[in-house]
Amino acid sequence: MRAKAVLALEDGSIFHGRAIGANGRTVGEVVFNTAMTGYQEILTDPSYQQQMVTLTYPHVGNTGTNDQDIESDRIQAAGLIIREVPRAPSNWRSNDSLIGYLEANGIVGIGDIDTRRLTRLLREKGAQNGAIVAGENIDEAAAVEAARGFAGLKGADLAADAGTRASYEWTEGTWIGPNDRHAPAEPSCHVAVYDYGIKYNILRQLVDAGAKVTVVPAKTSVDDVLALGVDGVLLGNGPGDPEPLDYAIATCRELIERRVPTLGICLGHQILGLAAGAKSLKMKFGHHGANHPVIDTASGEVMISSQNHGFAIDEASLPDTVRVTHRSLFDQTLQGIEVVDAPVFSFQGHPEASPGPHDVAPIFARFMAVIHERQ
Repeated sequence: MRAKAVLALEDGSIFHGRAIGANGRTVGEVVFNTAMTGYQEILTDPSYQQQMVTLTYPHVGNTGTNDQDIESDRIQAAGLIIREVPRAPSNWRSNDSLIGYLEANGIVGIGDIDTRRLTRLLREKGAQNGAIVAGENIDEAAAVEAARGFAGLKGADLAADAGTRASYEWTEGTWIGPNDRHAPAEPSCHVAVYDYGIKYNILRQLVDAGAKVTVVPAKTSVDDVLALGVDGVLLGNGPGDPEPLDYAIATCRELIERRVPTLGICLGHQILGLAAGAKSLKMKFGHHGANHPVIDTASGEVMISSQNHGFAIDEASLPDTVRVTHRSLFDQTLQGIEVVDAPVFSFQGHPEASPGPHDVAPIFARFMAVIHERQ
């Protein structure tokens, strides 16, 4: 029998369940994700730092875990919240159970709770600070106080610590089989990726597209990046609030001024919006899932996309120098922009998917086309 566990929210709500990971306590912002698959990719996405993820799909852990379906070097989420405690995994790629994976990484999680009730609560009240406590003799009042004591994500610079400390070259393409990757072609350009908490599959997709990829720390100067001989720059995803990232905003502003081909993804999209003069806002409960419809404002094409963000750029604050390219069909929030007089554009969702559909993957080909035109 698994140890007892509780999830306590800042509003005083208590959910009783069973531990699905390590015993102990964890705190963070509680969000819900509507993806039906990809729990390992979700857990290892650095954008989930200081967040505890509620998976709305009830059957989580059935396929176990493996060494390939990861988006960083460790589990990044602060905790996991699910409906059913998984039993024996069944998948030919699995080499560990979800519970074993969480325990090995020291992650506290809770199962056997009513995730439908929790999701409704989060939709009505917005993302809540929470605490998961697993073990015996749980003090529920102390768990509520721990949830209320969490500082929250607004105003927090998480990106500087989420990324690499030293530059490195990435050479691996996407997986095409259990032990095989796409063989990288001779690179046609050189792309520098600013690492604010980058997902591996963004790097893999760039390699597939024909780029030599160099990943650089978040606070690398534009001069140092251009000294590498790069043809374009990608501003990557990452956790937290974009507004405190003055160094990244200044970097993006300089890239625009120098007319360097630049693509922003997720946090990188928000950084671009702020650099262009717009404002950001904290969303009520954010967008987290692999089934979010987005419309291309020019063509009218609707794409199903993977999303993971709790902040957005306020479209009403956009200057005339920026054009809207994509909007969410869920709530009309901004999903893509481009600078009118510079080869700089962005997308709020995750075109690399992992997990999720590949409808937005052509954005990497567009980035390559912009670079080649400038070359």
